[in-house]
Amino acid sequence: RRDVLVLTPWLAPIVWEGTFNRDILNAQYKQKNSVTGVVTFAVEKYVQFVEGFMSSANKYFLAGHQVNFYVFTDNPEQIPHLHMAPENHLFVIPLQNLSRWQDISVSRMDIISRYIRSRFRYEVDYLYSIDIAVQLLEHIGVEIIDTLVGTISSWQYAARRESKSYETRSESQAAIPEGEGDFYYTASFYGGSVAEVYKLTRACSKGLMEDRENGIEARWHDESHLNKYLLYHKPTRLLSPEYCWDEEL
Repeated sequence: RRDVLVLTPWLAPIVWEGTFNRDILNAQYKQKNSVTGVVTFAVEKYVQFVEGFMSSANKYFLAGHQVNFYVFTDNPEQIPHLHMAPENHLFVIPLQNLSRWQDISVSRMDIISRYIRSRFRYEVDYLYSIDIAVQLLEHIGVEIIDTLVGTISSWQYAARRESKSYETRSESQAAIPEGEGDFYYTASFYGGSVAEVYKLTRACSKGLMEDRENGIEARWHDESHLNKYLLYHKPTRLLSPEYCWDEEL
Protein backbone atom coordinates (compact mmCIF):
# COMPACT_ATOMS: atom_id res chain seq x y z
CA ARG A 1 0.00 0.00 0.00
CA ARG A 2 1.21 3.46 -0.87
CA ASP A 3 -1.69 5.44 0.60
CA VAL A 4 -0.65 4.97 4.24
CA LEU A 5 2.48 4.88 6.40
CA VAL A 6 3.59 1.24 6.67
CA LEU A 7 6.91 1.64 8.51
CA THR A 8 7.89 3.67 11.58
CA PRO A 9 11.08 5.76 11.74
CA TRP A 10 12.59 2.95 13.86
CA LEU A 11 11.63 0.40 11.15
CA ALA A 12 8.76 -1.34 12.92
CA PRO A 13 5.93 -2.42 10.60
CA ILE A 14 2.54 -0.71 10.77
CA VAL A 15 -0.09 -3.32 9.97
CA TRP A 16 -2.91 -2.29 7.65
CA GLU A 17 -5.33 -4.42 5.69
CA GLY A 18 -3.52 -5.44 2.51
CA THR A 19 0.01 -5.37 3.96
CA PHE A 20 0.30 -9.05 4.93
CA ASN A 21 -0.49 -12.58 3.80
CA ARG A 22 -2.46 -14.25 6.57
CA ASP A 23 -2.06 -17.78 5.14
CA ILE A 24 1.73 -17.56 5.37
CA LEU A 25 1.56 -16.06 8.86
CA ASN A 26 -0.89 -18.72 10.06
CA ALA A 27 1.45 -21.50 8.89
CA GLN A 28 4.41 -19.91 10.71
CA TYR A 29 2.42 -19.31 13.91
CA LYS A 30 1.07 -22.87 14.04
CA GLN A 31 4.63 -24.22 14.00
CA LYS A 32 5.31 -22.36 17.24
CA ASN A 33 2.34 -24.02 19.00
CA SER A 34 1.78 -20.79 20.91
CA VAL A 35 -1.15 -19.80 23.13
CA THR A 36 -2.37 -16.19 23.15
CA GLY A 37 -4.25 -14.62 26.05
CA VAL A 38 -6.76 -11.77 25.99
CA VAL A 39 -7.45 -9.73 29.13
CA THR A 40 -10.57 -7.58 29.48
CA PHE A 41 -12.43 -5.88 32.34
CA ALA A 42 -16.22 -6.01 32.78
CA VAL A 43 -16.87 -3.85 35.83
CA GLU A 44 -20.18 -2.33 36.98
CA LYS A 45 -22.36 -1.39 33.98
CA TYR A 46 -19.72 -2.63 31.51
CA VAL A 47 -20.80 -6.21 32.20
CA GLN A 48 -23.51 -5.53 29.58
CA PHE A 49 -20.80 -5.65 26.87
CA VAL A 50 -19.50 -9.12 27.75
CA GLU A 51 -21.79 -11.09 25.44
CA GLY A 52 -21.15 -8.83 22.42
CA PHE A 53 -17.41 -8.73 22.98
CA MET A 54 -16.98 -12.44 23.67
CA SER A 55 -19.23 -13.71 20.88
CA SER A 56 -17.38 -11.54 18.33
CA ALA A 57 -13.91 -12.29 19.75
CA ASN A 58 -14.66 -16.02 19.88
CA LYS A 59 -15.44 -15.85 16.16
CA TYR A 60 -12.88 -13.36 14.87
CA PHE A 61 -9.86 -13.16 17.23
CA LEU A 62 -7.05 -15.49 16.08
CA ALA A 63 -9.62 -17.91 14.65
CA GLY A 64 -8.32 -21.49 14.56
CA HIS A 65 -5.57 -20.82 17.12
CA GLN A 66 -5.52 -21.38 20.89
CA VAL A 67 -6.78 -18.35 22.81
CA ASN A 68 -7.44 -17.94 26.54
CA PHE A 69 -9.89 -15.16 27.39
CA TYR A 70 -9.60 -13.72 30.90
CA VAL A 71 -12.58 -11.59 31.99
CA PHE A 72 -12.08 -9.64 35.22
CA THR A 73 -15.41 -8.66 36.74
CA ASP A 74 -17.05 -7.53 39.98
CA ASN A 75 -20.23 -9.36 38.89
CA PRO A 76 -19.19 -12.92 37.98
CA GLU A 77 -22.76 -14.17 38.42
CA GLN A 78 -23.89 -11.83 35.60
CA ILE A 79 -21.49 -13.28 33.02
CA PRO A 80 -23.65 -15.21 30.55
CA HIS A 81 -22.85 -18.78 29.60
CA LEU A 82 -21.10 -18.62 26.26
CA HIS A 83 -20.44 -21.43 23.79
CA MET A 84 -16.75 -21.20 22.93
CA ALA A 85 -14.87 -22.52 19.91
CA PRO A 86 -12.97 -25.77 20.74
CA GLU A 87 -9.58 -24.02 20.75
CA ASN A 88 -10.77 -21.14 22.97
CA HIS A 89 -11.17 -21.04 26.74
CA LEU A 90 -12.97 -18.47 28.90
CA PHE A 91 -11.85 -17.76 32.48
CA VAL A 92 -13.94 -15.43 34.68
CA ILE A 93 -11.85 -13.82 37.42
CA PRO A 94 -13.73 -12.07 40.28
CA LEU A 95 -12.68 -8.54 41.30
CA GLN A 96 -13.60 -6.56 44.40
CA ASN A 97 -15.80 -3.53 43.85
CA LEU A 98 -14.09 -0.32 42.79
CA SER A 99 -15.87 2.97 43.41
CA ARG A 100 -15.19 4.77 40.10
CA TRP A 101 -14.41 3.73 36.54
CA GLN A 102 -11.20 5.79 36.91
CA ASP A 103 -10.16 3.39 39.67
CA ILE A 104 -10.19 0.55 37.15
CA SER A 105 -8.07 2.71 34.82
CA VAL A 106 -5.59 3.14 37.66
CA SER A 107 -5.75 -0.46 38.86
CA ARG A 108 -5.92 -2.61 35.73
CA MET A 109 -2.21 -2.24 34.88
CA ASP A 110 -1.40 -3.44 38.39
CA ILE A 111 -3.93 -6.28 38.16
CA ILE A 112 -2.55 -7.46 34.80
CA SER A 113 1.07 -7.34 36.00
CA ARG A 114 0.23 -9.27 39.18
CA TYR A 115 -1.66 -11.96 37.27
CA ILE A 116 1.16 -12.27 34.73
CA ARG A 117 3.55 -12.96 37.58
CA SER A 118 1.27 -15.42 39.39
CA ARG A 119 -0.58 -17.13 36.54
CA PHE A 120 -0.56 -15.89 32.95
CA ARG A 121 3.15 -16.51 32.31
CA TYR A 122 2.51 -20.21 32.89
CA GLU A 123 -0.53 -20.33 30.58
CA VAL A 124 0.11 -18.11 27.54
CA ASP A 125 2.98 -16.96 25.33
CA TYR A 126 1.43 -13.67 24.18
CA LEU A 127 -1.02 -11.42 26.00
CA TYR A 128 -3.30 -8.66 24.69
CA SER A 129 -5.47 -6.23 26.63
CA ILE A 130 -8.68 -5.25 24.82
CA ASP A 131 -11.52 -3.04 26.10
CA ILE A 132 -14.76 -4.89 26.80
CA ALA A 133 -16.76 -2.28 24.82
CA VAL A 134 -14.92 -3.26 21.62
CA GLN A 135 -16.83 -5.38 19.11
CA LEU A 136 -14.89 -7.31 16.46
CA LEU A 137 -16.39 -7.02 12.98
CA GLU A 138 -13.67 -8.74 10.93
CA HIS A 139 -10.92 -11.30 11.46
CA ILE A 140 -7.99 -10.20 13.60
CA GLY A 141 -5.26 -12.73 12.97
CA VAL A 142 -1.66 -13.54 13.78
CA GLU A 143 -0.49 -10.43 11.91
CA ILE A 144 -0.87 -8.74 15.33
CA ILE A 145 1.65 -11.07 17.02
CA ASP A 146 4.97 -9.52 17.98
CA THR A 147 7.16 -8.73 20.99
CA LEU A 148 5.58 -5.36 21.87
CA VAL A 149 2.49 -4.10 20.05
CA GLY A 150 0.65 -0.79 20.22
CA THR A 151 -2.43 0.35 18.31
CA ILE A 152 -2.59 3.84 16.81
CA SER A 153 -5.61 5.76 18.08
CA SER A 154 -8.20 6.33 15.35
CA TRP A 155 -8.98 9.77 16.80
CA GLN A 156 -5.33 10.84 16.90
CA TYR A 157 -3.96 9.31 13.69
CA ALA A 158 -4.08 12.50 11.63
CA ALA A 159 -3.36 14.91 14.48
CA ARG A 160 -0.19 16.99 14.50
CA ARG A 161 2.29 16.18 17.28
CA GLU A 162 1.41 19.31 19.28
CA SER A 163 -2.30 18.41 19.07
CA LYS A 164 -1.97 14.85 20.37
CA SER A 165 -3.55 14.15 23.75
CA TYR A 166 -0.33 13.47 25.67
CA GLU A 167 -0.01 14.29 29.34
CA THR A 168 2.17 17.44 29.45
CA ARG A 169 2.28 18.39 33.14
CA SER A 170 5.82 17.74 34.31
CA GLU A 171 4.66 16.68 37.77
CA SER A 172 2.96 13.59 36.30
CA GLN A 173 4.93 10.40 35.71
CA ALA A 174 3.09 10.18 32.35
CA ALA A 175 4.43 13.53 31.12
CA ILE A 176 5.83 13.64 27.58
CA PRO A 177 8.12 16.63 26.98
CA GLU A 178 7.11 19.22 24.39
CA GLY A 179 8.26 18.27 20.90
CA GLU A 180 8.48 14.55 21.70
CA GLY A 181 6.11 11.73 20.81
CA ASP A 182 5.77 9.48 17.78
CA PHE A 183 2.20 8.21 17.59
CA TYR A 184 -0.70 8.37 20.02
CA TYR A 185 -1.59 4.84 21.16
CA THR A 186 -4.97 3.72 22.45
CA ALA A 187 -5.16 1.76 25.71
CA SER A 188 -8.12 -0.13 24.22
CA PHE A 189 -5.82 -2.60 22.41
CA TYR A 190 -2.16 -3.36 23.19
CA GLY A 191 -0.05 -6.40 23.94
CA GLY A 192 2.88 -8.58 22.99
CA SER A 193 4.94 -11.30 24.59
CA VAL A 194 4.09 -12.03 28.22
CA ALA A 195 7.53 -10.82 29.34
CA GLU A 196 7.19 -7.46 27.54
CA VAL A 197 3.60 -6.89 28.64
CA TYR A 198 4.74 -7.55 32.21
CA LYS A 199 7.41 -4.85 31.90
CA LEU A 200 4.90 -2.43 30.37
CA THR A 201 2.12 -2.97 32.90
CA ARG A 202 4.50 -2.94 35.86
CA ALA A 203 6.09 0.36 34.73
CA CYS A 204 2.71 1.97 34.05
CA SER A 205 1.34 0.73 37.37
CA LYS A 206 4.30 2.25 39.19
CA GLY A 207 3.76 5.59 37.43
CA LEU A 208 0.02 5.53 38.18
CA MET A 209 0.66 4.81 41.87
CA GLU A 210 3.24 7.61 42.12
CA ASP A 211 0.80 10.04 40.54
CA ARG A 212 -1.93 8.95 42.94
CA GLU A 213 0.37 9.45 45.94
CA ASN A 214 1.12 12.96 44.65
CA GLY A 215 -2.55 13.78 44.11
CA ILE A 216 -2.29 13.79 40.30
CA GLU A 217 -4.47 12.01 37.76
CA ALA A 218 -2.95 11.87 34.28
CA ARG A 219 -5.06 13.35 31.48
CA TRP A 220 -6.19 9.98 30.10
CA HIS A 221 -5.32 7.79 33.10
CA ASP A 222 -3.59 4.51 32.14
CA GLU A 223 -3.58 5.51 28.44
CA SER A 224 -1.34 8.48 29.24
CA HIS A 225 1.11 6.20 31.03
CA LEU A 226 0.97 3.70 28.17
CA ASN A 227 1.97 6.46 25.73
CA LYS A 228 4.85 7.52 27.96
CA TYR A 229 6.13 3.93 28.15
CA LEU A 230 5.87 3.31 24.40
CA LEU A 231 7.70 6.53 23.63
CA TYR A 232 10.82 5.24 25.38
CA HIS A 233 10.27 1.51 24.72
CA LYS A 234 9.46 1.45 21.02
CA PRO A 235 6.84 -1.08 19.89
CA THR A 236 8.16 -3.77 17.56
CA ARG A 237 4.86 -3.67 15.63
CA LEU A 238 2.08 -1.12 15.34
CA LEU A 239 -1.53 -1.83 14.47
CA SER A 240 -3.23 0.74 12.29
CA PRO A 241 -6.37 2.60 13.45
CA GLU A 242 -8.38 0.01 11.46
CA TYR A 243 -7.86 -2.36 14.41
CA CYS A 244 -9.69 -0.14 16.92
CA TRP A 245 -11.89 2.18 14.90
CA ASP A 246 -14.43 4.45 16.57
CA GLU A 247 -17.85 4.31 14.92
CA GLU A 248 -18.30 8.04 15.59
CA LEU A 249 -15.65 8.59 12.92
